[in-house]
Amino acid sequence: MSILKIKRVHEAAQIPRRETPGSAGHDLRACISHDLCIPAGGTVKVPTGIAIELESSHYVAVIAARSSMAAKYGITMANGIGVIDSDYRGELAVLLHNHSNTDFIVRPNDRIAQLILFPVELPELVETDTLTDTERGEGGFGSTGRA
Repeated sequence: MSILKIKRVHEAAQIPRRETPGSAGHDLRACISHDLCIPAGGTVKVPTGIAIELESSHYVAVIAARSSMAAKYGITMANGIGVIDSDYRGELAVLLHNHSNTDFIVRPNDRIAQLILFPVELPELVETDTLTDTERGEGGFGSTGRA
């Protein structure tokens, strides 16, 4: 992908950027006018002030947590990851959850998540009555052992 269109939907919005040349994700920032409290054990929707346009349906944008927020403060994304489909044009927001016992303050322009782009395979779905056998078969969670 060579172009990701970014639209500011709020004047104060910051355009996402990579902090180092090796960064896979572009940091998303909180587009808020005042401090926002995420209470201990609580979840808050934090706006980013931007909308995006992917080049085609063969790409998806994923909002992922910042590992430093989880490690230092217990702040993660409430929904694990956020999937931004190629036809979505609304403002991006991040659902942050506070796993700690202490309130956490998000300040204006804080880095709150990262935006990562991935190619998407769009296969034709074919219903079948059988699947190819494998050694694992239908063995589910933990079926291959602990280590």
